[in-house]
Order: sequence, then C-alpha cells, then structure tokens
Amino acid sequence: MKTFNNPIIPGFYPDPSICRVDEDYYLVTSTFEYFPGVPIFHSKDLVNWRQIGHVLDRPSQLNLDGTPNSRGIYAPTIRYNNGVFYMVTTFVVSATGTRINFYVTATDPSGPWSDPNWLEDAPGIDPSLFFDEDGKVYYTGNRVPPEGPQYPKHVEIWMQEIDLEKKQLVGPKYSLWDGALKQIHAQEAPHLYKINGWYYLLIAEGGTGFTHSATIARSKSITGPYEVCKTNPILTHRHLGRGYPIQSVGHADIVETQNGEWWMVCLATRPYGGNYRNLGRETFLVPFIWEEGWPVVNPGKGIIEGEMPFPNLTEKRWGSEAVCDHFENPELDLKWNFIRTPRDQFWSLLERPGFLRLKNKKEVITEEVNPCFVGRRQQHMNFSVRTKMEFLPMNNGEVAGLVLLQNHNYHMRLEYGLEDHKTSIRLIKRNGGKDQLLAYIPLKVGILYIKVEAVGQSYSFYYGTSSEEWKVVHENVDGTILSSDVAGGFVGAYIGMYATSNGYESNNFVDFDWFEYVGY
Repeated sequence: MKTFNNPIIPGFYPDPSICRVDEDYYLVTSTFEYFPGVPIFHSKDLVNWRQIGHVLDRPSQLNLDGTPNSRGIYAPTIRYNNGVFYMVTTFVVSATGTRINFYVTATDPSGPWSDPNWLEDAPGIDPSLFFDEDGKVYYTGNRVPPEGPQYPKHVEIWMQEIDLEKKQLVGPKYSLWDGALKQIHAQEAPHLYKINGWYYLLIAEGGTGFTHSATIARSKSITGPYEVCKTNPILTHRHLGRGYPIQSVGHADIVETQNGEWWMVCLATRPYGGNYRNLGRETFLVPFIWEEGWPVVNPGKGIIEGEMPFPNLTEKRWGSEAVCDHFENPELDLKWNFIRTPRDQFWSLLERPGFLRLKNKKEVITEEVNPCFVGRRQQHMNFSVRTKMEFLPMNNGEVAGLVLLQNHNYHMRLEYGLEDHKTSIRLIKRNGGKDQLLAYIPLKVGILYIKVEAVGQSYSFYYGTSSEEWKVVHENVDGTILSSDVAGGFVGAYIGMYATSNGYESNNFVDFDWFEYVGY
C-alpha cells in the first residue's frame, strides 16, 4: 500500500487552510511577525506541496512596524469562488491591542494579491468565508458572547453576511455556537461548509497547546440552531499523553477530492528532546469518512499517524529543493523571510552577483524592530547549516554571522566582528533577555566559514578559515531556548544570516557566498 509521511509541510507552518480548484489544491498558513506574510502552496495530490508565493508580499499589504513577537498575521483562510481567490485573516496589532480583520483577492493564486479590504466591526480572530448556494457570502469569526463569558477564555462563534461589492459586513450578527466542550475554552478557527443539505461548523477548541482539538456541529439552517456531534471532539491527541510523538492537534480545514475522498489538514506539533517544540506548529494531513452524517477521522484509529495511506490521487512530485542557495537569482527564494516589514533595502543580490549582500544596519536582533536578518525555518530535529561569508569589520560594533532565533529575547548568535578594536568570533546565547557569552575566539580574517549542527536539542558551532577545515567554537549547547515552551509565543525556530552595527550608522556590509541547510 502506498503511504505518505506526516507532516506534509514540516516546520513553522501553522493554522493551515485549504481549497480545491478542479484538480489543484492550494494551502495557506500563519506567519505572525514575519515578512512576507502568508505563504501559499500548490499541490496536485495533497501530499507533495510547493510554495508558489506569498499572499502578503508588499509593505502596502502588511505593516508590521512595532509588532511584538508572536503577534501579526493569525490564522488565514483561503477560499475560491467564480474565478477569484479570497484570503481572509486577522492582524493582531499587539499583545493587548486591536485585532483587525481583512481580506485580499487574486485571480492567480501566485499573485499579485490585492491590498487589504479592512472590515469594520468584525471582532475576534480566525475569520473564514463561506459562499452559499444562493449567492450570499458569510463571514465567521469568534468573539466574547454578548451576555459575557461564563468561564475563562469563553468565546463563541458568530456569523454575518458580507457584501463583496461594497467590501463590508451587512445585516445582523448571529451567534452560532460556543463549542462542544464546555470549560475547555478558546472556541476559534470556525469554518462553514454545506454538505448534503447540512451546514457544518468546524471549529478548534482547547487552545493551541496540548489540549487542542477539533469539534463540529451541524444545522439545516445557516443561522442555526446547531446540533452538536455526540462524538466530539472528532480529532484530538490530548488523551494520548505527553509522550506521544504527535501532539497539539487541532485547527482543521477540510476538502473533498475530485475522486470523492475527504481529507483534513490541521496543525500539530512534534515535541522532542524533553517535550520541546523547536519546530513550532506544523501542517498535517489525515483522511476521514462520513458516517450517519458526521465525520469519522482516520476510521478505526481516530488519530493522526506519522505514516498514512496515500490519497487516491496521482502522485505529483515537484522535485527536491536544493539544499544550498548560491544566491545566483535576482530575487530571494521564497523560503527566506524578514522579521517585520523591511523599510529599506538592506539586502542585495545584484550589487555583487552570486552573493547575498547584507548591510550593517544599526538595528539589533535583541529588540522588536526590523533588523538586518534574512532567515528560514528550522524544519528538522537534526540538521546542519553551513555558510561562507566575506566581511571586514571597520568600526566597533560591526558584526555579522548566523542567528538561531526563537525571538528577540531567546536566540543564539554566532558572530564575527569588531569589539574594543579587536576582531573575534563570539557565540552568544540570549536567554530571557540576557546575553551569555559562551565562546570567544580572537581571529582576524576576511573570509570565514561557519557551521551549526543540531542533533536533537544539542547544538554545536564551528568555524573555518578554509573550506571543510572546521574548528570548534562550542559543542552541545542546549537548544531548548529555541522552543516556545521556554520562550512563550506561537512561532517556531528560524536560522538565518545577520548583520548589525549595534546602534550606530554604518556603510559596511557582509557578503554571503552561499547558505546550505541539510535536514536529516
């Protein structure tokens, strides 16, 4: 029997939403404070995915200035109707500030997508759109119940018609459902579907951690009342214990294939090295059937497995991704991200062809700003990263190198730079906002090779002055600070290239010749 392995998209790709257009499938995920926002993937078989762009790839679409870590873009939904793609999402301005909901449109899923259509009086997070058979379109989200919460984090799912010509919500708001699992809290991520004459409302409950789950209700009328599925939750792993390799399962969306199969995408985590989740929340795939009008996920087992039967679709592989980026293209590969919206061109692939040039900005990665950082997600528990850089620090404070990042207060920096008029390699571990110097090696070079190897939660750092002649900086550093279990928040770990002048204006720069990431 042909099988596939979960997750289908490894690494920090949470809150998946999916739609089908004929024989093509499209999927989007959350990005929080990273830019560009909302990666969009394409598949022919639900298993093999390739990224075709970002939905929010222009500063006019996504202003992340001042956005704290783990805020920003939450839980996008992608839908398709009459030749137009819609992506609706929440922009979380701050930890306690406004949640603003908006949607964008495109006729080509790879872009360009429109500028945001901001929706007034649309409380809550995790919006979705539903296109009914009569031509009406409905918006769903969550909110505090109008009569007030009955327990901590008690919210309800609400719905309102949306006029896409006027680009605004219209008519009354309807309270649809406050979930199946009273006291579990955090009813969110609502998706509406109409299947065999029933309206189905699929939501997430229990928060996005260990108690996460998916529950469902149905009604003959879109406004309710909604009948609760007696087998709820239809998917969760919280009963399997904290030693189970796949946890935090929830936040689901469903799709029917052209061959009549039903599949569910959802988020889950793969803790390791003592139940730490450096990889963040990832995208998983699981089949389900309909039984007496209700979904039965992975019949006979009811859980997500690491290896599962392949969909009844012709497999379409896109080719393996190159492990090494030689920076030979005029634009950055889609895997690369910035922290918050870049407001100046601090990177270039054209000034020195075949190199990524990063300019030493005064902004530092220890603050919630837009530093000179170009990074990609950690996607494997075990990996090796190598890079070659050319850098001549001219002034005190100018440094460049690699950063393994959870957020501004939790990360590790392997830097080469100038301090007290002396050049050196330094390994700095930042834990809870405090820097700890783990290694200091006096050195003066123009070309430097640096490497990070991770085996589970053990991270080791090396340098070389020529290719493949590695010397130890520090080995077996505890990497659990790169997990949200230590650092808080909702994002996974990144690793990337970094340059700063530590608060001073600088005209200096560093050239990276290549960047290699090998997961195993």
